[in-house]
Amino acid sequence: MTEGRRGHLAMLAFSALVAGSFSLGAMAAPLIDPLALTALRFLLAGALVGAAAFATTGIRRSALQAPWRYGVLGALLSAYFVLMFEGLKTAEPVSAAAVFTLTPLMAAGFGWLTLRQRLTLRMSAALAIGAAGALWVIFRADFGKFLSLHIGKGEVIYFAGCVAHALYAPLVRKLNRGEPAVVFTFGMMIAGWFLLTTAGLPAIRATDWAALPAIVWITLVYTAVFASAATFVLLQYATMRLPAAKVMAYTYLVPSWVILWEIAMGRAAPPPLILIGVALSVLALALLLKDEA
Repeated sequence: MTEGRRGHLAMLAFSALVAGSFSLGAMAAPLIDPLALTALRFLLAGALVGAAAFATTGIRRSALQAPWRYGVLGALLSAYFVLMFEGLKTAEPVSAAAVFTLTPLMAAGFGWLTLRQRLTLRMSAALAIGAAGALWVIFRADFGKFLSLHIGKGEVIYFAGCVAHALYAPLVRKLNRGEPAVVFTFGMMIAGWFLLTTAGLPAIRATDWAALPAIVWITLVYTAVFASAATFVLLQYATMRLPAAKVMAYTYLVPSWVILWEIAMGRAAPPPLILIGVALSVLALALLLKDEA
């Protein structure tokens, strides 16, 4: 398997794991402050990634050079998660998901600005097809829901978070100086945890941790282990092997994975027409899997 295909496989796993955090997070979000949840999430995930770094590659002194790099990346990813939960306080899930599908196109723009990565005609077509498939899934094959899309305060807040997420992908490649993915991720997560704890200390102190319902702890463990520690490493791994637009194109698969998560949790299956959107997302990925001439 080529390095590029390994990067695609990493992002396939990334999209499936991220989807689980949407399904669980929707149940836990109203029960805890976003800053408090995200700070503890980064702490637990950072401990796991740090242990993996020390047990495998180790952390060389050279990785500690220019620590500002970790601060920049940690701030971007922290902002995304906090703004996502904050935006979902007022935004409808359908509208927020529509905003999320803009991330790959923004990542392509940031990829050009930071790394001069250019989109080929086939990559542009793949991004367009993937966006169409994702929107088809998000709006449940109902064109009327698309026409009634409302842009409110929550959508604007979440859009700001998506901008941070899109900028994060190309900056990983630009700022990495040869550090292994697990080491670079550890540095970013420690920096993110420090920033979140500093900004969210009042919310952390005000949270009655002992009284939180079980779903919050389940969500916290899942997001820390699978949707943070694992996905951050996968994202770091993929961004070192693929252009930013290709990496972020996997966000188009997230709505389809969410459907599978919802069915697994016993919720109603979507209408069969939804499969058209899933097929478009798969077609987009097939175009992206082909190596450029």
